[in-house]
Amino acid sequence: MAVAPASAQTTASSADPQIAAALKQISAETIRANIDKLVSFQTRSTLSAQDQASIVARRGIGVAREWIKNEFERYSRDCNGCLEVKTDSFTEGPADRIPKPTIITNVYAVLKGSDPENAKRIVLVTGHYDSRNSDTLDTTGAAPGANDDASGTAVSLECARVLSKLKFPATIIFLTVAGEEQGLNGSHHFAQMAKSEGWNIEAALNNDIVGGDRNPQQEPSIVRVFSEGVPIAATDAELKLIRNLGGESDSSSRQIARYVAEVGRTNEVGLKPMLVFRLDRYLRGGDHISFNQQGFAAVRFTEYREDYHHQHQNVRTENGIEYGDLPKFVNFDYVANVARLNAATLASLASGPAPPAKVRLVTKELENDSTLTWEPSPGGRASTYEVLWRATTSAEWEHTQAVGNVTRTTLPISKDNAIFAIRAVDKEGHRSLPVVPMPER
Repeated sequence: MAVAPASAQTTASSADPQIAAALKQISAETIRANIDKLVSFQTRSTLSAQDQASIVARRGIGVAREWIKNEFERYSRDCNGCLEVKTDSFTEGPADRIPKPTIITNVYAVLKGSDPENAKRIVLVTGHYDSRNSDTLDTTGAAPGANDDASGTAVSLECARVLSKLKFPATIIFLTVAGEEQGLNGSHHFAQMAKSEGWNIEAALNNDIVGGDRNPQQEPSIVRVFSEGVPIAATDAELKLIRNLGGESDSSSRQIARYVAEVGRTNEVGLKPMLVFRLDRYLRGGDHISFNQQGFAAVRFTEYREDYHHQHQNVRTENGIEYGDLPKFVNFDYVANVARLNAATLASLASGPAPPAKVRLVTKELENDSTLTWEPSPGGRASTYEVLWRATTSAEWEHTQAVGNVTRTTLPISKDNAIFAIRAVDKEGHRSLPVVPMPER
């Protein structure tokens, strides 16, 4: 068994030149045009018209669906068919907020990984293309939904446009879902499908309300990243272990959030991710929860300060206050920066090796040193491994040490005083998500 040398040194991440060049291709003007186009369909209520007549009239969710599909297909033509454009349609209801059976369609594009083994690994970005106004059952009234969530849809589209020009070992899915405002219906169906078909989704990035609303209290240099702590899908046995080990802040979703923070420090994305260690905002939810419920790691991106006059409101002016989710309140440069952060995260994960398998912390004896073991990263792309650790009270990883192409290492640090993780690194310096060890006796 290979063991880490005692002289291993601390290492730091650096930007990938190919990813850095791709980020410069992200365009605020393209994002503006896409948001304006979605708003031009007047309403994208999940319950609105989607028959051929409404599509011809360019009003309702049906024409929004077709336009998004056409955009993905256009990107695919530009990259010689590199994207497989798909729809996931199903009938929902009657149910809460869906008074009669309604067809809901998710539209997505798949950039298949170039490495046969690593192509089984999937990273995903999503936004919801449906909208609403003050009445979630209003099928005809104006519901522009520029920020909520044409902005998130624009992030998925722009990531697809830019990243489809490159090749990655792992697979990237660019997803847009419907039914979010009725109860996360589209993402719930998609995540269930992925689970039932055995997809290996390593990370799902949900962008919802990332328009950087132009209110005086907005902080355009920050985007919030929400992540679950204790996993929704954890079993009773897993919950008991989490409590015993103090692992409440080390879910796989939280590792994605920390990865996003590192990507933000390494790449020039124009803003800083602010990690919020809770599932979502008070009284609200989002499509990342659907993925969490199926056991997938997922996080949510949302602007720093929301203006609730510009969400879920009929367009109007009352007492000098403008209501409604209109494009004039969206900061398109901000959305472009959010897209850069998403694209950098997707590209970094899809370029990197798979996380190491069966990571363990040896706890057979009372001792002050800490020994970790693991199995090699599946897919054969790892050339070395790194140990991460932090104080039990710290939010982010504080220390990194390269230990070589080994499967066992011992550090002179008490396991009682720290939280450890192992990640794989390839020869170009791309890093996997870190894996926190399970105790082994």
